[in-house]
Amino acid sequence: MLGRMISFFAAFCFVWGPVLGSGGGAAGPNADLVPTGRLVAPKVAVLYSERFLLHDTGPSHPERPVRLKSAVARLKGDKELSAGLVWPEFSPATIEHLEAVHSPDYIRLVKKETEAIGKNGHASLSTGDTVISAATWEAATLAAGAGIAGCDEVMAGRTSSAFALVRPPGHHASQARGMGFCVFNNVAVAARHLQKRHGIKRVLIVDFDVHHGNGTQDIFYDDDSVFYFSVHQHPLYPGTGRPTETGEGKGTGFTLNVELPAGSGNDAIMAAFRDKLRPAMNTFKPEFVLVSAGFDGHVDDPLGGLKYTAEGYADMVKHLLGIANRYASGRIVFLLEGGYGPENVAESVAAILTVLNEARKPDTLDLRGPE
Repeated sequence: MLGRMISFFAAFCFVWGPVLGSGGGAAGPNADLVPTGRLVAPKVAVLYSERFLLHDTGPSHPERPVRLKSAVARLKGDKELSAGLVWPEFSPATIEHLEAVHSPDYIRLVKKETEAIGKNGHASLSTGDTVISAATWEAATLAAGAGIAGCDEVMAGRTSSAFALVRPPGHHASQARGMGFCVFNNVAVAARHLQKRHGIKRVLIVDFDVHHGNGTQDIFYDDDSVFYFSVHQHPLYPGTGRPTETGEGKGTGFTLNVELPAGSGNDAIMAAFRDKLRPAMNTFKPEFVLVSAGFDGHVDDPLGGLKYTAEGYADMVKHLLGIANRYASGRIVFLLEGGYGPENVAESVAAILTVLNEARKPDTLDLRGPE
């Protein structure tokens, strides 16, 4: 009984802030700011495991372990930020979790091809341009499990929000194909888990990676229970994500793509959030927000051509918190996708977690935004 009372109180503290002041605020760059006077929410979860580092792509591959090492060192080296974080234990996604998104044949293919690799060897996944090693199965199932665990932490009220700091990334993986450094679609697995385990009816997935998340789009293209919104550079790999791609069947209108030319920066993506995403959410009204957080749009990224900054990523999160607070009781989880400059990833992750940490404190301002 005591345990249930404690869990209820934690969840109450978390949802109390978003309930207050639900009338919205005035227009402007930070128009969504309204005082909440809320109690301290639970801390922010970071889902990370050193087992992610075992996924070996080779020394010259851009998607390499130092991306995570640098970010973890940055977070743990900041005493003020670290005080607001928790690092829960979690388990790999089960076959049942994976089959909610991927075909059984594809799952078996990944397991078979990784098991065939020697201890220090590498190979290319036969479905696409993804390097795998003997430890890839363990890392990839654990990455999908991290997203699941982050959602469970938030749904239980144990944490106010979560960031799954994982590799390999996932948003290029479709139902039966891994590509673009991705094996399993971590954010899609998390979305289906929310629906199957927690009864969430409407999930918003926001993808601000420099590359379009073709796999995520494909998985939910005919589905009206998941709204996929992507802002990405065009032209760029994988060549999908045109504004004309809006879904099909009952999913028509539940995919929204915004293309940005090379050189676009913070103002361009914030305009997309304000002018495209926000109006769509006034109709969709998500019950949970998932974010494919790729940092290859950073101005210093070696692969992308956009010009986002760490401050820009922080502003994006403030806007997404506004949507989560208005419609989803503040429920939001981030999952790492791309980003190939280790220092850029570390700086940007820290900027996002700083916003999430500040949002849980008493007497701070809470993003909500106009209707």
